[in-house]
Parts: sequence; C-alpha cells; structure tokens
Amino acid sequence: MTVATNRKVYLRNDVQTEPLINGWYAWILLVPPVTGSLNLLERYLPIMKSYIGSPLMHAAAVKNPSMRGGPFIDLGGKRIDEVRELLQETNERSASLLDFARGLKQLWVMLSEKATGMALEHLYDEIPEILKGYVELCYDLNHSPSFRVIEPLLYRSPYFCEQIQSLSLTRITPDRARPFIMSTPRLRDEQSARLKIPFASPALDSLFRMKREPRAYAQIADELGVDEATESLFGTFFTEDAPRPAPVFTQESVRIRYYGHACLLIETKNLSILIDPLISYSYDSDIPRFTYEDLPEVIDYVLITHSHHDHIVVETLLQLRHKVGTVVVGRNCDGFPHDPSLQLALKHMGFANVLEVRDMQEIPLPSGSILSIPFLGEHHDLNMQSKSGYLIRLGGRSLLCIADSCNLDPRLYEHIFALTGGADLLFLGMECDGAPPSWIYGALFPKSLPREIDRSRRARGCNFGEAAALIDRFRFSQVYVYAMGQEPWLSHILDNKLTEESNSYIQSRKLIEHCKALGIHAENLFGQKEITLAQS
Repeated sequence: MTVATNRKVYLRNDVQTEPLINGWYAWILLVPPVTGSLNLLERYLPIMKSYIGSPLMHAAAVKNPSMRGGPFIDLGGKRIDEVRELLQETNERSASLLDFARGLKQLWVMLSEKATGMALEHLYDEIPEILKGYVELCYDLNHSPSFRVIEPLLYRSPYFCEQIQSLSLTRITPDRARPFIMSTPRLRDEQSARLKIPFASPALDSLFRMKREPRAYAQIADELGVDEATESLFGTFFTEDAPRPAPVFTQESVRIRYYGHACLLIETKNLSILIDPLISYSYDSDIPRFTYEDLPEVIDYVLITHSHHDHIVVETLLQLRHKVGTVVVGRNCDGFPHDPSLQLALKHMGFANVLEVRDMQEIPLPSGSILSIPFLGEHHDLNMQSKSGYLIRLGGRSLLCIADSCNLDPRLYEHIFALTGGADLLFLGMECDGAPPSWIYGALFPKSLPREIDRSRRARGCNFGEAAALIDRFRFSQVYVYAMGQEPWLSHILDNKLTEESNSYIQSRKLIEHCKALGIHAENLFGQKEITLAQS
C-alpha cells in the first residue's frame, strides 16, 4: 500500500538495491570504459545469444553443481523473448561502447603482427580510428608490445555512458537466493521497481539517508524521477516507523565487528574504519549478522583491499556513500587495461574523497595509523597494483588485514615488521583453490587462454603452509580466517558453496588446530563476530 505523499517516511531496511549497467548487475569491472566495454562484448552478448539459442541447456547447467558460477542464465529456460529484447536494446543503446571494444581487439591484433621491437611511431596511423587519441603504444623491457589507455580522458568521452546505469529496488525475503551476477541479467518483474538514474546522482544519497532521516515521500519520489507506472510499488518500500537509533561506541577500547566475508568495522570512540564493505540487509534469518542498522552515523575511512567483485561491492558502497569520509584504494598500473583505476571509477560514481595509496604509504590517525601493505598473489600472476593489505594501529593495538593475499615470499613480512613491529591480530583469507583467470578476466585477454594455463593460475588465498609460516614467524595473539564467501547474503556474488570436505575448509581447520597448539586463539569466521581490545 502506497504511503501518503505528504507524510515523512523512512526507507525500509529490507529493501534490496541492485545497481545495474545495461540490465546486468553492476560489479566493479563494468564501470570503467575499457573493462566495461570488453565484458559487454565478450561476456554478456555471447551469454544472451547462447541462451536464446539453447535455453534448456542453460536451465540444466545451472542445476549442475559442477557448473556453478558458469556462463549460464538462471531463468529456468523461460523469458526468452525478454532476453532477446535485452540483447537488441544493448546492441542499439551501447553501439559506440561495443565498437570501442572491437577497436581494442583490433589493436591487439595489429600490435601482435606489426610491433617487432622496432620503433612504434609509424603504427600510430594504424590504430583503429575509434581509439585514436585515447591510447599510447609501448613495449615492456622484454620488447613485447602493449598499450596504455588514457583513462581519465575516457571517462570524459562517449565511452563512459551514465545513461546505461539504473537501479532496481526489491523487498528482500529471508536469505533469498539471487542469480549469479555474471551470468544472469536482471529482467523487470512485478516485485522490482526500476529507476533510470546514474550512480553518481546525489538523489541516491537522499534516498539512502532515509534509512535514518525521514523525508516527505513526494519529495524523494520526485527527486528520483519515479514515474506513474512505478509509483505504486515504489511506495511500499517506505514506512512511517522510525528505525532504532544508530549505535554509538563510547568505550575506551578498540572494537572490531565482523559483518561477513571480508567486511570488518573497526571503531574507537572517536574513529570508525570499514574494510571491504559487504553488508547484509535486515530481515528474519537463522544466521546472526550485523546489518546496515548496526553501522555508525559516520564512517571515517573505507578501506578497499583489491578490485575483485566480492571486495569492492558497488551495491553496498552506493548505500554508504552519504556517510563515508574517505575511501582508500590501492594505486593501479596506470593505463593498463586489466588494472583500471579504482579511484577514477569511484569518483565517477559520486565519491568525493578517494585516496590512492602506494605500498608502505601511511595514513596518520589521531590515535594511530593505517599502513598500506604489499599484497602478493591472488591475481593470476597478472601485473596488478590496485591491491593492498592494511596494518591498522589504534590505541596502541594493531591488526593486520591481508584479505586474499598469499604469503608467497615470507621475507616480505620480515622486512615489513622489521620497520613497523608486529601485529596483535591477523585476518587472512584461505579460499585456497580459487577460480581460474578466465572466470573474472576472460573478456580482457586478447586470446582465449590455453586450458593448462587457465587451470594453473588460480585466484587463491593462503594455504595452510603459507599461513602457518606467517604465524610461526610472528606469533599473533589472535588469528581469524575470513573471506571464505559462505554467508548467504553474498551467494549471488561468488556462487561458491563449500562443504566440510572442501580443500579450503580442510586447510583452514588445520590452521586453527595449529594455532591452538601454539596457544594462539584462532577462529574461522562466519556470520558475525565482535572482538574488543583494551587500549594499551
């Protein structure tokens, strides 16, 4: 039932918000022009064409556990005409973006055939017309040809198109399974309200502030451009019932709250730091969890460890933007297509303060510091720099959050801790099998990877040996395994169901036992956890 237009209302805390690009869930590599265009051309168009041609094959594949997370649309073999319509709309609406991606493919072919180690000046005339003025040709030190894109310019070109961005709002049901984000488009349905609005719009901040601050319903509907056909459903997303007050932490200690996966909230009475935000909505569930309602009014820093879609989640970040002071990201390999700038992407999604950090760069805090730590591995041996672990010091206590970083070279942490001293707490990921490079980056490679290469270069976290070597050397007082991807509120992002017999669980249990034998408190985190550290 629609609320009265002149009454002040709140946004309900069980309203799921999915950001969309061309009708597909907006994960981070869809935002930058280069990676977005290549994913559109090489991932989404083929998936839609395949579904239109063989819908029952897709329906069978999504039921097969061995094909979990594969390129199969989860629509039960139905809604073929709607997928066909989306394909046609995409070809028409994003024609320039698709041409840009085709130009990138042509450039790779031209360089592989004509860049022989000799001077590149004469090849500028052979750059595809659509790319001219946007790329620089180059060699690496082994004289292999490559190019870099002038990414800031691309965000001011026709190839960054806010008109293909939208938002879908839906009332969520308990632990409802959402289709995997990389394989199933978000088609319109009777439960979802679709808003044609760019991610950078200040109107989104107005909407999400309403989780705590009431506004007149008519005002927010007008600000978001809600049309008459959508208005009836849109009105059901609001309530006149006030939410419980935002929590305020006032203790003389450091509190760490685990929100699931790799998301940690670290607080003192004067500061709040949120790492890799991925927050559950509020709804009935058997799994204890912290939700958006448990966040403070202000988040001073958001720290992003790396550019994988389960660590920089556009859906969550847009809902927090109005309360975030500074977002901290690793500085990328400027201009190289596979490692786009997270700073640029976030700025063009409306974030005002985004700080890029280099390895070993320190951010001073009133009662401590945030230190950017080198992040080894987990990126298929690609030259990625937009990744960072963080050593956080507050009130004389410290914690090391390394997400999915691997302890590939134990000497790294010896060098770091020789400069900084050790840490009290360790948070590390141990999903140690990992996906092949084709899963996330397949659309970006000039050619399909040979099967043996694809199977070899996994995006994995620490295994037992690597984790134990780190703990044996530095003896943290507490060790927490996280980022295992098992909470149901992120199943649509990872589609990664582990069992007790899965290698990652076997390795992590072995580590927990190893730590306990050393007298170190250790846990495998799931759902929620609160840790309090007395300041020293």
